[in-house]
This record gives sequence, structure tokens and C-alpha cells, in this order.
Amino acid sequence: MSSPSSPHLKREIGLLQATSINMIDMVGIGPFVMMSIVIRTVGSNLFLWAWIFGALTALIDGMIWSELGAAYPLAGGSYNFLKEAYGKKWGPLLSFLFVWQTCLMSSMVVASGAIGFAQYFDYLVPLGFWGEKIVSGTLVIAITALLYRKTRTIGKISVFLWSGVIITILWIIISGFTHRTVSYSFLPSGDQSLFSLSFAALIGQASVKTIYSYLGYYNVCHLGGEIKNPGRNIPRSIFISIFCITALYLAMNLSIVGVIPWQEAMKSKFVVSLFMEKIYGPRTAQLATVLVLWIAFASLFAVILGYSRVPYAAAADGSFFPFFAKLHPRKDFPYFSLLFVGGLGFVFSLLLKLADAINAILAMRILVQFVAQAIGVILLRRRKGTKDLPFKMWLYPLPVILSVVIWLFEWYSTGVAAIAGVSLVGCGIVVYYLSRKMWRVGELNKAGD
Repeated sequence: MSSPSSPHLKREIGLLQATSINMIDMVGIGPFVMMSIVIRTVGSNLFLWAWIFGALTALIDGMIWSELGAAYPLAGGSYNFLKEAYGKKWGPLLSFLFVWQTCLMSSMVVASGAIGFAQYFDYLVPLGFWGEKIVSGTLVIAITALLYRKTRTIGKISVFLWSGVIITILWIIISGFTHRTVSYSFLPSGDQSLFSLSFAALIGQASVKTIYSYLGYYNVCHLGGEIKNPGRNIPRSIFISIFCITALYLAMNLSIVGVIPWQEAMKSKFVVSLFMEKIYGPRTAQLATVLVLWIAFASLFAVILGYSRVPYAAAADGSFFPFFAKLHPRKDFPYFSLLFVGGLGFVFSLLLKLADAINAILAMRILVQFVAQAIGVILLRRRKGTKDLPFKMWLYPLPVILSVVIWLFEWYSTGVAAIAGVSLVGCGIVVYYLSRKMWRVGELNKAGD
């Protein structure tokens, strides 16, 4: 049995800090890099519907995360949800598979943000291939070092970074609407249709990119063991994050294509910088680029923070490699898990391309995390009822059904990456059954403490 003085996670993150962590995770470099890619993928003025579809996906899935996060506010998020939902028979396997794929996927998320940061930095200083790799790798190291401290301090840093994110996006939005020179409508005209199979296929491909830009609304669930009053603050932070970021994304897209025609915007690698350059000139465009990089930095801060808690939670529960459960003896944070996520993210930032990383990130997590988690809500409600739930999703079971259908549609839309996602699950199953005696010993030891 551990002594009262042993290191443990403390509930020191309030609603403002939790919402800040979610929002800076969601924004990142994604919307700035993906904007032109989404327009190019859809190839018409209807590109905004890919962003709307991404928002609806986040809102529907956010109901599932809110119910589960409020009911099981522990470090690790989905690890705990899957373990509880699928019981003693399948829970250990599914929760292990989640941690298994998270160890790889989370580092890819870190790498994708760092690569996007380096590519956008190229607007300020031409870097070349190796220069971009040096910048992306150095960024991961710097953020990991910044996170190597107490949770209370991290909460304050998150609010500071979040304020920069909001100021930057509002500046872009206001600039676009006050300097509007281009007529734009996201409604179909002529022979265009929102309900054709060809349009659905385009939205499927484009929404892989937009959903990537919304991911992070659930980050607070990974930090469940550090959230004050989690039954109220976890759902609130999720929904506030989704509604605010949706409004900002849609307004930012509309403001930019009100200054730059969408036909021109889809060809630009630095669409926000080009937008600011047209309005204010090159010097202000450089400042705006610096602020975009601030946002990318803030997002990576939240990403590494949240995902470092997942392998820690599983190891502390006796269901993963025990060294991941180590907490810093004086600062009470999972330092080994933090260093692992940051270190592997550093390696991937040197090896991967941005587009490949994004498809792999979504394909890896859809089946084991999003789909299995949605079905898990049904299993939990049938087994435990809803009387003691701090938050109950609206219109149940409609959000669950829609979530499963949408995620399977997105999984199919990732193409070849979908096969890689299934392969990773297959490898995880093999590893689990080869080493499950180790996890079982950990569980028995924990039960005996």
C-alpha cells in the first residue's frame, strides 16, 4: 500500500484552464495548413461544408466523451472508458489496444504539428528540407522541456497560450470582414448538389483533414484525474470548446475567401500569410505568421500534455509497462510517459510527411477508440443504468448511432491508411496475448495493495 506522502495526481485544473487546454489542442497548425488542402480537395465553393461536417462530427462525438468523462474522471480517458464498458472479458484487451495504438498515434500527432509548424515557418525564412527537420525536431524538444513541471504551473501556461490563440484568430476574422472585396457563397448553384454520391465522396476525403483540425475537444478527459469538479467541468469544457472553435473556423474561412478568391486560396501554401499581405502588406503578414506559429506551439503543448497521461494511467493500473507509471518525486507528474511521447514525436518529426501522418492518425484511432467507445456507452447504460451519471447525452441513442456511422465513413475515406490502422490493431492483439500474464500480475499486485 502506498503511503500518504507518495506522489499522486492532484485536481488543480479548473474550467477555464480545462477549456483552454482543449481549445489550444484543437486549433494548432491544422486549420492554417488544411485550409487550402480542403478547398483543393473539394474543388468548388462548397468546401465550407467539409468544415461544417467536421464540426457536427465533433459535436456528436463530444456527447459520448462528455458522458464517459464525467462518469469516469481519471487520467487516461479512453483507457478507463473501454475497460469499464467491456468488462472483465474484453475490457483488458480493448483498453490495452487503445494504449498500444496511442503510444504510436500520439507521437504522430506531435510530429504532424511540428512538421506543420516548420512548413509555415518557411514563409519567414526559407528552410529547405533539412532546415524544416531541424526546426520541427527542436520544437518538440523545447515543448517537452516546458512541460517538465508541476500541473498547477502548466494550467497557468495553458491560459496564457490560449489568449494568444484567440487574439490571433479574432484579428484574422475582423480583418477579413472589414476588408471584404470578393463575393462568396457556400450554397450550391447551377448543377451543384449537396446530396450526390460524388459530393459525398469529396466531403469524405476533405473531412479527414477538417476533423483532424477539430480533434482535441476531448483532451480534458485524458487529464480527468487532475480536473476540479469533473462531473460538471469536463462536459462544459468539451462543449464550450467545440462551439467556440466551430464559430472561429467558419468565420475565419469566410473572412479569408472574402479577400482571396477560393480559386487562388487553394493554391497557396501560406494562405493566412497571403491574406494578411494583401490587406496590410508584407511586414504585417510576417507578424501574422509569427502568431500562427504561436498557435501551433500552443497546440503541441496541449497535445503532449494530454497524451502523456494515457500510458501512465494504464501502467499505474497494472496494465502496461510499469515504468510508464513513474511520477516525478517532487513535481507529481508522469515524467517517463512525458519523455516517451515527446521523444518518439521527435523521431517521427524527422521521418514523416505531413499528409501521411494525418491520414495515419485518424485511421489508427477510429476503430479501437471512437467506434468502440461509442458502443461502450450502450453497454454501460445497460449494465449500470443512468441514475448516477453526472451528465447524460441528449437524444440518446441517436448520437451513438450517428457517431458510429460517421466514424466508419471517415475510416473508409482514409484509404490505404485504413489498412495500416487494422494492421496496428492486429499487432497489438498478438502482443497482448503474448504478454498478458505480465498485465495480470500487475492487476493482482494492485488489488493486493
